Amino acid sequence: MDALVPMLKSHPGSSVLVFSLIFRVIHRLLQRLPVPKVVERDGHTWKWRNLSVSMVHSLVTGTWALTCVVVWPETLINLHSYYTPLSYLLVCVSTGYFVQDAGDIILTGHARASWEFLIHHVLVISCFLYSLYTELYVGGAVVALFVEVNSVTLHLRLLLKLAGVQSSRLYHINKLINIITYVTFRLFTQFYLTWYIVQNYTWLDNGFFFLIAIMMMNIMIGIYFYRLLRADFLPRRKTSVGQNGMHNSKKFLTD
Repeated sequence: MDALVPMLKSHPGSSVLVFSLIFRVIHRLLQRLPVPKVVERDGHTWKWRNLSVSMVHSLVTGTWALTCVVVWPETLINLHSYYTPLSYLLVCVSTGYFVQDAGDIILTGHARASWEFLIHHVLVISCFLYSLYTELYVGGAVVALFVEVNSVTLHLRLLLKLAGVQSSRLYHINKLINIITYVTFRLFTQFYLTWYIVQNYTWLDNGFFFLIAIMMMNIMIGIYFYRLLRADFLPRRKTSVGQNGMHNSKKFLTD
């Protein structure tokens, strides 16, 4: 670790590309795993595999981020300038994933259907790259990755829906846990990050950029929360499907 992190700091851009390639290898390996027949039948194979890689990222980085804050509590207090080598490595790894995922969406022709997701990725990549190059706000990036704890249940929810098991006990249990983690690890995290930026805006480096970025993320997360509540807890008419019987291929919450 002591030798690795200085090397990452010397070449943050190249390091992100390396981790991006590692996630691409993970993507390739996951392609060898069997896909539920209903997923293949409905033409959702890409979405299933893309979400599977996202699940790996969420499991790793969500646990990693929480560990960093538990072991080094100052990370939660000094979002601007405090960080550890392990925290820097986490941000580097996560940035690599987002670069890989954005590339996967674009190169496979799903950019139009997942444009919201691409906007999210651009915001995250730009903020994380700034942290890696300047060594500022690394702690803020670590705290921002708390949302990945919720992403685990969010991705599981979507995978279960793709598999057509919305009536299962597992889906209903995950549905409740998902709402709890959404409020705890996504909404509360965004509130804390927003509060920190607004409270310290006058002296923060490039505070205006981060304020705009966090406000855009707040709007997006609020919209997704409404969609989640509408889909899982508010009764409504069944959504229509296309002429070929398939739902749309968006990665974000649409139903």
